[in-house]
Amino acid sequence: MPKTSRRITVRPLTLREVEVTRVRDLTPGMRRITVTGAQLGEFTSANGFARPAFDSTGFDDDIRLVFPYPGQDRPVLPVQQEKGLDLPRDPRPLTRLYTVRRWAPETGELDIDVLKHGIGVGTTWAYRAQVGDRVHFFGPSSSRALPQDADWLLVAGDDSTIPAIARLLDELPEGTRAQVFIEVAEDEHRQELRELPGVEVTWLVRDGAEAGTTRLLVDAVRNCAWWDGRPFTWLAGEQAAVRDLRRHLVEDRGVSKQDIEFSGYWRRGEVVALETDGAVPDPAKTRTPLEKLHELTELIAPMAIRTAVELDLPELISRGVTATADLAGKAGADERALGKLLRYLHTLDILTETEPGHYDLTSVGEVLTVDFMADFLHPAGVAGREMLGIRGLTESIRTGRPAYASVAGQTYAEVRAEQDYEDRYLERLAKFQATLAEPIAASDILSGVRHLVLHSGGAGAQAAEFVAAHPGLRITICALPAQADWLRRDLPDTIPDERQRARVDVVEQSVFEPGPAADAVFVIRAFKNLADADAAHALRRAAENLLPGGRVLLVEDLFDTEDLDEHDGEADLLALTVHGSGLRTADELDAVIARAGLERCVTHTVGWGTTVHELTRPDTHPDTHPDTH
Repeated sequence: MPKTSRRITVRPLTLREVEVTRVRDLTPGMRRITVTGAQLGEFTSANGFARPAFDSTGFDDDIRLVFPYPGQDRPVLPVQQEKGLDLPRDPRPLTRLYTVRRWAPETGELDIDVLKHGIGVGTTWAYRAQVGDRVHFFGPSSSRALPQDADWLLVAGDDSTIPAIARLLDELPEGTRAQVFIEVAEDEHRQELRELPGVEVTWLVRDGAEAGTTRLLVDAVRNCAWWDGRPFTWLAGEQAAVRDLRRHLVEDRGVSKQDIEFSGYWRRGEVVALETDGAVPDPAKTRTPLEKLHELTELIAPMAIRTAVELDLPELISRGVTATADLAGKAGADERALGKLLRYLHTLDILTETEPGHYDLTSVGEVLTVDFMADFLHPAGVAGREMLGIRGLTESIRTGRPAYASVAGQTYAEVRAEQDYEDRYLERLAKFQATLAEPIAASDILSGVRHLVLHSGGAGAQAAEFVAAHPGLRITICALPAQADWLRRDLPDTIPDERQRARVDVVEQSVFEPGPAADAVFVIRAFKNLADADAAHALRRAAENLLPGGRVLLVEDLFDTEDLDEHDGEADLLALTVHGSGLRTADELDAVIARAGLERCVTHTVGWGTTVHELTRPDTHPDTHPDTH
């Protein structure tokens, strides 16, 4: 999980319309578009929802500009809802991400710096933008504060990252020590940046070489002076360069992965222009590598790709092992059989044959080296091992019961009892908890709570946000032994402040046992793997030792039957095969709550539309229930 001190602030997604008020070139390679508008302040959407004022406090905050499709006058727009945005599916909004270079709330001006390079939806918009043009955008979805617990910063990026790096330097406190490396196309593309005594900025010039084809950035970081103390590293730019930089820092410099933030802003590849307008990409012919990979859904293709990941082929090839014979030796495979797999991966545009019997990764194949994708596809990965259950879908559909043991040889509960797997599972889960916990901590949901009992897979990261925001709060985390073991080892890193950590206890206890007396019991996403009767029993036990006026707080993912979503459907089927359960509808959750002898008194909506249900026993009447509908 992220163990740096970049505190996260989650922001509600709001669609805004603004007007271009200035256009100027900062350098021959960068154009600044300044926008203003009433919707940068508080406003009410056309369909009646009150929206907050725009804000951006993180140097790498980004927003999504929404553009019309080629040949269209108006863009396909998301639909504003109280909880966030609904994105149309066919067609989807045509959007591009850009960094918030400058936000001046006192003047209501927002600067967006656009790289002038090649063709692209956003680039062409910037070339043609004029004062008075209107444009829609949404975001940022979250902001992260500057790191506080690093001894020095290492920052590296190409032309596309200059807006974020420039803003970082603008906002760094005096006394910060940093090494900054920026790759640009030409010497004239350098920008004037804020100078600080402890910050060294090195410009690397490609001198006409195509972006994404040099090793300037990687070599500069490899050869830089390595300062004493704990670094915080921020890497962004072309995906392959970022990958190589991260690998060097982890493997050669020994930097913890938790101290590296990295983002592949773009990926080198072919862009196909419209026949009618050479400055605009053809959306039907130009696909990102991730979109191409998503299209490979036929049975043989995904199985072949998973086999390649299981044999570690993408990682081996990325490290320079390219010959079929060498790959077979490293992977422990039959050379003749492996050759067939490599040929097939070539037809899928996963590999390219550089010479007879030698292969390299295409831009699509490079996606397979990204940690989260490998974890998802490898049968020993955290997500991949759970995903094995889908192979028993037919059996589960016929019986209505989990089929995981039939295809994996053990139940998923037995898998979770393995400490190594549980450690990796909880580490992966914890990475995403701040975006859930921070808005809850910042709301009034926990106001007045002195003792909170917490049941959640991401309890450690959630507790960190809760105790930081509520100085008088004490938390008891209830966890099964394997999870409790991981939590006890992880809490010193997750909650480095000893005084805050002293207010968090971990006890070995299941969700079916009544916890210690408390003002509130928080159950977060714990019921997807439980049948209705079991979930109701767990809720009933959670409320058993509540102090007078106490509440049960419940977060549970639901299946929206009115707005069907492909990913919800996938999660529903996977939960069926693994646990014999699935996602509940709103009515089904209400039935579980009633079966537990509880009633819903308040529903809160926080962050990116997370719903927190506040439940009490019918004979309990708390004095106050802040209503955040």
